[in-house]
Amino acid sequence: MSADTRQFCDLAHQLVTESRRSTATDTLFKYNDPLVRSIIREQRGLETIVDNALAQSEDETPPASVFIHQTAILRNKRCLLAYHQHRLNFLKNLYWSMGGALPPLLSSPNIRANLSPSEVDFLREYNAMVMDFRGDFSDELDIASSVTIPPKDIHVLVRVVKDCGVIQTELGSIDFQRGQRFMVRRADIEHLIVQGYLEEVQS
Repeated sequence: MSADTRQFCDLAHQLVTESRRSTATDTLFKYNDPLVRSIIREQRGLETIVDNALAQSEDETPPASVFIHQTAILRNKRCLLAYHQHRLNFLKNLYWSMGGALPPLLSSPNIRANLSPSEVDFLREYNAMVMDFRGDFSDELDIASSVTIPPKDIHVLVRVVKDCGVIQTELGSIDFQRGQRFMVRRADIEHLIVQGYLEEVQS
């Protein structure tokens, strides 16, 4: 659609459509910076039109065109907020699906390439807040652990699926190398199970 035939808010509707596609396919698309910038430029143009109309009006009642343009401004704003809120919620869900661990999320090239610099900053600040919150009661509860199926035992037998290096546990330092099995305290390695480094061996 050309700029001459495009109506107000058409670009913003494209953002909403993209968010719906993201939800339907459970996929985080690349941050659409060109489209966001185009909508912001449209916003500035609409605000200029409204300001000029108000400045030229001699009546106390604003011209009808002001209400039309103001409605378009508000709709653009709602669409922009909905698009960014959708992306932030998607990123938070990804964060928790990886056991509340930031490095695996940012080190994934498929994910990192789709993020804007501001979204990377958001993830880092969100992770810092989570770490600060977890630190107050990490000995009693791990908020990153799964509660879908409550554990029956304190200790669990696990098999190493991917090398994850030396991990500090209540038994001391353990070097988790692929193929090995260990009986460890669940709370010490729950996050590694969630991230896919370890898998629980069912007895």
